[in-house]
Formats: sequence, C-alpha cells, structure tokens
Amino acid sequence: MTVRRLNHAVLYVRDAEVSSEFYRETLGFEVSAAHPGAVFLKAAGSANDHDLGLFSVGPDAGAPRRGQTGLYHLAWEVGTLGELLSVAERLSERGAIVGASDHIVATSIYAKDPDGIEFEVMWRVPAGDWDREARSRQLDLDAALARWGADLATGAAAGSPT
Repeated sequence: MTVRRLNHAVLYVRDAEVSSEFYRETLGFEVSAAHPGAVFLKAAGSANDHDLGLFSVGPDAGAPRRGQTGLYHLAWEVGTLGELLSVAERLSERGAIVGASDHIVATSIYAKDPDGIEFEVMWRVPAGDWDREARSRQLDLDAALARWGADLATGAAAGSPT
C-alpha cells in the first residue's frame, strides 16, 4: 500500500458545535456538512469532502490522557511561516498553545482544543535546509521568519508531493 496523504480525521468530542467553532475560528476550517451531534469541516481550498469530522459524545466524557493508548496528536500543515504566525496568534488569544518546537524539518506550534485534544500546526522547512544531524530544539519563530520570510511556500502549498 502506498499512502498518498491523510484524507481526514474524525474526533469524538464533548460538543461538536463548540469544537466546530474552535476549529473554524482558530484554524480557518469551514463547515461542509452538519447533522445533529456531528459536524464535518474542511480546510480552505481542500478538495476533500471533509478534513475533520467531529462527533458529540456528551458533556460527561473524560478528557484524553497522555500515557494511554489512543491518538497523541494530529499535525496540520500550513503553506507559509506567515500562516503559522497568524494561526499561533489566534491560538494564543484563546490560551490554547501548549508548546512550540523547531523539529529541523518543520517549525511547529502545539495546542489543545476545548476537549483537551492536542494538535500541531506546522510549516515544512525547505528540504535543502534540513540538518539531518541536528535534534529538535526550542522554536525561535523570529529567527525562522528572518531566515525564510513570511511568504515562502513549502510542502503541498509549493506543489511538493504530500
């Protein structure tokens, strides 16, 4: 099997409407369909029917916990550092950011949604700039912006295979 890319993810959340609002306001997703207890979202410009499905399981559902089986996080790729900075600002306004990292191959912001589900928003560093000997380090977004600028498109945004 050759995987081309992840087509969509589906999450169980306490309230699909609340989570939908979060993903629309912070990451710019758009509602592609909604049913009682379920909302389907797609990223702007996506050719998918939906990129994220949200299913309500009720207000008493427990929060995800680290160290147990299950999904750790999803990673959403943006095309430019400017987009990453814009998303980081919206996430920061909501107090949702839980970390940031320079992974050498990507610059990443980590956040949690209203249910505590962790996700990553990342920008792919141009492959020619990868230092295969280096390890992840603290993200210095200002230094990354100075090096590559806010508008350099990489990954799928630059026409690279996903």
